[in-house]
Amino acid sequence: MKSIKIILLITVATLLGYSAAHAQSKPINTKAEFDAARAKIDSLDNQLIKTIGERERIVREIGTYKAKNHIAPLQAARFKQVVDKAKETGKKEGLSPEFIEELMNAIHTESLKLENDPAVMHNE
Repeated sequence: MKSIKIILLITVATLLGYSAAHAQSKPINTKAEFDAARAKIDSLDNQLIKTIGERERIVREIGTYKAKNHIAPLQAARFKQVVDKAKETGKKEGLSPEFIEELMNAIHTESLKLENDPAVMHNE
């Protein structure tokens, strides 16, 4: 399970890094370049959504495990670790810690909803 989380974090970091590297590679001077850049953003957005969807599927598995083992959905120390690591990665990508914290809070809020979902908690 830990390796899946690491792979997920690496995937998101790679996507963000790829985006930043290509965004800085050359200025947009023509309408065609502008349209291509927008198409690239659309593609990256799609990849991000798919990655978040994969993350949420893993959250459901974790929620089931926690329910079966009487572990509370909210693990504050673990969440702090996740946010701190995300901020470190975000800093390397030129992203503000405030943005990263807001993003991770939004993802975590949704994850807690899934973990508290009775359908997840009683999944056998």
